[in-house]
Amino acid sequence: MNDTSSSSRGQTRAERTAAKAAAKAEARADEAAAIRRRWITLGEVLTVIAVTISGLTLWNNWSQRTDSESARSASDARASARAGTLMLLSDGANRQRLTLHPASPDQAVQSQRIVFPAALGLPAAQTTGEPRIETDWFDAALKKARAAAKLPDNSRGDETLPVLVSTRFVVDGAPHTDTALYDLGYTIEGHWLGGHTITLSGISLVRHGAGQAALDARWKTLLTREGQPGS
Repeated sequence: MNDTSSSSRGQTRAERTAAKAAAKAEARADEAAAIRRRWITLGEVLTVIAVTISGLTLWNNWSQRTDSESARSASDARASARAGTLMLLSDGANRQRLTLHPASPDQAVQSQRIVFPAALGLPAAQTTGEPRIETDWFDAALKKARAAAKLPDNSRGDETLPVLVSTRFVVDGAPHTDTALYDLGYTIEGHWLGGHTITLSGISLVRHGAGQAALDARWKTLLTREGQPGS
């Protein structure tokens, strides 16, 4: 009887020890699984962070490239606009003739058409390869118009004749056309034995894109102003 009770108690202790060992093993397994889950979660987070950083880097590079391309395009557009805008200057060494040339050395004039106010009754003057304005083109008509308007025989400074200049020119091999209203400066001198001499003094840009109507209106305004006392 005593042997049976002792054996029963021994088995109970063994079972309890085994149960404890199993419980500990299960706890360790659960902890190991939890650790693995934490590492998996951390790995996923790091992967998301890496993908996000990569995406932001790509976007930043694209944005910088787009900004750079936009700035370059804007710069090219400004350069093209400047290249296509003509500004004529004059050389007044010969007072009966003005030699014209572009302000930009990159522009090469091919031909020009100079239009005079309709009231002068003059045909347009054409030049090719040698841009210029000559007094012979308008001398007689201008003197007649001044006499009809009863303007003074002698200038009190520079007088003004508006002209419309259409120019074909080339920049870097590309053709351009510019039409602009210019004021042609001149002086007139009456002589004791009769007759008048007109000499040219220069040319000044009024505005681009004008037409015959603007030219005629400016001529009428200038003629009226020159005829006023004290002008």
